[in-house]
Amino acid sequence: MTRASDSDRDTRPMDPVDLAAAYLQQNKAEPPQVGVVLGSGLGAWAAQLEQAEPLPYTSIPHMPTPSVAGHSGRLWRGRRGPVRVACLEGRVHAYEGHPVERVVFGARLLATLGCRAVLLTNAAGGIRSDLTPGSLMLITDHLNLTGKNPLVGWSSRGGHPPFIDLTRAYDAELAEAARAASRNLGQELAEGVYAGLLGPSYETPAEIRMLRTLGADAVGMSTVLETIALREKGVRVGAVSCITNVAAGLAAGALSHDEVQETAAQARSRFSALLDAWVVRAAALG
Repeated sequence: MTRASDSDRDTRPMDPVDLAAAYLQQNKAEPPQVGVVLGSGLGAWAAQLEQAEPLPYTSIPHMPTPSVAGHSGRLWRGRRGPVRVACLEGRVHAYEGHPVERVVFGARLLATLGCRAVLLTNAAGGIRSDLTPGSLMLITDHLNLTGKNPLVGWSSRGGHPPFIDLTRAYDAELAEAARAASRNLGQELAEGVYAGLLGPSYETPAEIRMLRTLGADAVGMSTVLETIALREKGVRVGAVSCITNVAAGLAAGALSHDEVQETAAQARSRFSALLDAWVVRAAALG
């Protein structure tokens, strides 16, 4: 196999993420310092940004659009105090039928726009007994049980081996910044391991028992693929779950997406206060 010449590389089509970033950078605005991805029912924080500019995903070239309730599908650019922020109000999921490169499109876009840290949020089911609806949990590690990885095929595109070190997938300094923010606010912030599954069906009680045995404290259908894609880009990652329900078999009653959104709304003020403080501390890390 021969190596592609410089002229061959010049004629290759641009990466769709680069095209989307070029469209967003037309106004030559200063790049964002911190990126935020808002999960199910958590989108209200974006509208609180100062000098906020919302842009529907449908107006951004190649940007995938969510189809799930609670994911409005808008990119916000604005400020939280002195910090320049780019915020995704909603994400797409593999269970919607998107290939993995589309699932991580938004995360890669934040990195390409210039974010050096990205804070991921999600709604999750609590497995550990102290994680009750309304709890906030700092993600310290994850189990990728989606059966997918956004780095598959990466070496053929970039010419580099896709062996990204995930020993510290969730940045230690960002985690400490979240702890400090929660202490200053007088909030409780749990910590634990997040299991990312494909969905869209909720887990069975037997699957929850399996996840507990494997060391999972909470479970959801997002975040892990974005984390891998961001670490490949060299971006710091922090993540917090809003526990919106108790996992299957651990409480009476059926699981529903309505419950997820309702509980997220009830935790909105605490979540927003934490995210406000965390964004400022994340930017200070450089």
